[in-house]
Amino acid sequence: MRPLSFDRPSALADHAAGQLAFIRDTMVRAGRFTSVSGAGTILTGVLGSAAALLTPLAGTPERRLALWLGTAVVAVPLSLIAVARKAQRSGQSLRTGPARTFALAFVPALIAGALLTVALVRASVWNLLPGAWLTCYGAAVVSGGAFSVRAVPVFGTLLVALGACALFLPPVTHPWLLGAGFGALHLGFGVFIARYHGG
Repeated sequence: MRPLSFDRPSALADHAAGQLAFIRDTMVRAGRFTSVSGAGTILTGVLGSAAALLTPLAGTPERRLALWLGTAVVAVPLSLIAVARKAQRSGQSLRTGPARTFALAFVPALIAGALLTVALVRASVWNLLPGAWLTCYGAAVVSGGAFSVRAVPVFGTLLVALGACALFLPPVTHPWLLGAGFGALHLGFGVFIARYHGG
């Protein structure tokens, strides 16, 4: 009488578990927006760092506002182009699926930031602008990051923390905090994304 062998059922169970893990991983990846561009984020960091260095030289609040708005006008389209190129390389659509979900989560906090900017400028409350920018942008990144790679919400949380500091620290610290958020953090995060998440 042949002894019972459990090797084959065990091998089948291991194979099935491996297949399920592969399917689960594929579904998770399919539900994530993975076209955040490291190169685009680095470029944004370079522009943010330059604006932070120029901020103390801008003598009036109006000039500082114009400097940062001008930087945003340049940085946003360049970032979008970088995202579009990465999405094209990876075959990820920017009109449907994870990209659409990412955008729906990302944009509302940016709109809130724009509205706050207008209100604070009209009230001449200039010192709250850096904190509002960093906090709202960070909130947008955290919200969108829920549908992207794990590093994205971490990045957003750090931006929110810098924004909170800017809201309560004296104005002399604001160029440094803006430089840390829109400059150094973007540079570091961009390098990380480029290295570990496909460019």
